[in-house]
Amino acid sequence: MGKGVIIACDFKDKADTLAFLDKFKDEKLFLKIGMELFYSEGPDIVREIKNRGHKIFLDLKLHDIPNTVEKGMRSLSRLDVDMTNVHAAGTKDMMAAGLKGLTKEDGSRNTILIGVTQLTSTSQERMENELLIKEPIEDVVMHYAQNTKEAGLDGVVCSPLEVQAVKAKCGKDFITVTPGIRFAAKDAGDQVRITTPAKAKELGSDYIVVGRPITQAENPVEAYRKCVIDFID
Repeated sequence: MGKGVIIACDFKDKADTLAFLDKFKDEKLFLKIGMELFYSEGPDIVREIKNRGHKIFLDLKLHDIPNTVEKGMRSLSRLDVDMTNVHAAGTKDMMAAGLKGLTKEDGSRNTILIGVTQLTSTSQERMENELLIKEPIEDVVMHYAQNTKEAGLDGVVCSPLEVQAVKAKCGKDFITVTPGIRFAAKDAGDQVRITTPAKAKELGSDYIVVGRPITQAENPVEAYRKCVIDFID
């Protein structure tokens, strides 16, 4: 299992995205395309970025009835992205349906499929008061991770702080993709369960997702390389 830094390209449109990528010249990156950009530009932005040689994590968090998720994933499979996701809260049947939609008739699959456990903006208090889930957040994440594994998916999105427990429960090859990465705690923004790239490495994350600390940095290329050094090198 390799490690990687995924840059969250949370830009409003194609122009801003390509202007950001042009700063990196010929460097090949792993990029997260989320709802804002995908809903603004549609699948063509995925095709253009793939044509530039970059890897893509298409972060749309599908969550619907199993049949709809299966058909949605079948459509997305034609974009040949490297990674995509569903909400683990959608049940094992829904996640398995998404996996089926990504899988070709010959049984092969080019796209890593992961489940979102609890968003890193979710705190224990919010989970209890707004979602009416009274269990400890760590237990909820572990339960969702186990469901994701049983549904046949490759891994989960979770907080770096939960990686070791997820690996212990689901196996060392079960992929952990961890947002909530900041260079310092004071830069938390709207995230709650966060850590630094170096700490994420220590905790065993497979991939870290880094947005504003890179995209809003005075020197994004330098910030990205700092992440790579701290997390991989």
